[in-house]
Amino acid sequence: MRHRRTGKAWPVKLWNWKRNNMRKAVCLKLKWICTLIGLLSHAAVARQADFQYENRAYRASIQTVQCYNVRNEQSMPVIALKSDEQLRFSFDDLEGGSKVYWYTIEHCTYDWKSSRLSVLDYLEGMPEDRINDFKYSFGTLQKYTHYELTLPNAQVKPKISGNYLLKVYEEGNQQKPVISQRFYVADHAVSVVADVVASQQVALRFSNQKVNFTLFHQAPIANPSLDVKVVVMQNGDPQTAVLNTRPQFVKQGSLVYNEMNSNDFPGGSEFRKFDIRSVRYKAQNVRDIVRDTGLSVILFDDPNTSRDRYSNVIDEDGSFFIRNQDGRDDATESDYANVTFSLDAVPPSASGDAFVVGRFNNYVLDERAKMNFDPARKRFSAVVKLKQGLYDYKYVWLDKQIGKVDFTAFEGSHFETGNNYQVFVYYKRPGSRWEELAGYGQVNSLKK
Repeated sequence: MRHRRTGKAWPVKLWNWKRNNMRKAVCLKLKWICTLIGLLSHAAVARQADFQYENRAYRASIQTVQCYNVRNEQSMPVIALKSDEQLRFSFDDLEGGSKVYWYTIEHCTYDWKSSRLSVLDYLEGMPEDRINDFKYSFGTLQKYTHYELTLPNAQVKPKISGNYLLKVYEEGNQQKPVISQRFYVADHAVSVVADVVASQQVALRFSNQKVNFTLFHQAPIANPSLDVKVVVMQNGDPQTAVLNTRPQFVKQGSLVYNEMNSNDFPGGSEFRKFDIRSVRYKAQNVRDIVRDTGLSVILFDDPNTSRDRYSNVIDEDGSFFIRNQDGRDDATESDYANVTFSLDAVPPSASGDAFVVGRFNNYVLDERAKMNFDPARKRFSAVVKLKQGLYDYKYVWLDKQIGKVDFTAFEGSHFETGNNYQVFVYYKRPGSRWEELAGYGQVNSLKK
């Protein structure tokens, strides 16, 4: 080997020394690259394991997640701050056995992002605790373990109002997420009076419902357009949420929200429903029950009602109730069944998917709720594992081209439909670092 400038040969020792150093440099560089790739991969896995700020079960074995105020089963998970009200949270693990599940809660903003507060700012007691209340299923084909929790409790208690995310994870490791569940703590410093009327837009007069409301407050609010945000939601479905940032009128002690085109919701139709409280006979909307190594329930084919007239049907506004007429304990003696849903309809648009939703799956549009389309039969179908009980459900269409959910594509929309509307009032005090849930109200379109 010769020197590039002089053309003279390198001394053997010097050449060996340089060659060895070059090899070491290459090895160090390769090692650094591998370490960087490993760190990036670890970060990617960590991101995948992060909790999402939404209602979600992160494992297929987790079923029948419920969270409601104990005073009213299947009510919205809202409790008053510093009161004796409690939430009941429960779920089933179809893998059975007993696992070490832990939980914590995190304060969130009005739009469900982390408030980035210290645990000491919003929690009294311990920052996390173990779920100790669990029972094994009894006399069921599908074995499972039922876990239950009440909040607040002696260990975990929120001390400020606002949005909260309940996080359940395994073995005390938050990188092993199991469930995330939204709930609300209100201090009721603001009173909400709401009313539901037919849409004031001529084209939507017979299909939509409009929510008008007034906020009454004792303490002065200096800048309501900046400090107050109001979220209105239909039937507890987060996908229907509408944000209000500016009142139509500001009066002494009250804020009025009745702008002509705001808070205008498709009325939809009454929810479809079925009854599987017993698997010994075929109840409402059940065509067949097959009992083998497991239970299978086949529902009657549902028609596309998008062009039908309004039909007055008693429903539960999307809720579900775990009930078992074949045993004594609803929580542990209710069996699971693979329920087949069928919808006689064609895709409303070229690109999209149909989903079956309700409170039973938190209206989440995921693979569990997704339906398959059979072009030959012109029919959508899906099989969903559900626990014995009474269920409300409906079909929605997700248009992939515009990324929008159409709630009326298969159901139609009527202003006469009965719906529950929730009104959440958030207030950020001047100089404060978080948003309080200063008020909460609910109104039904049929109750005047």
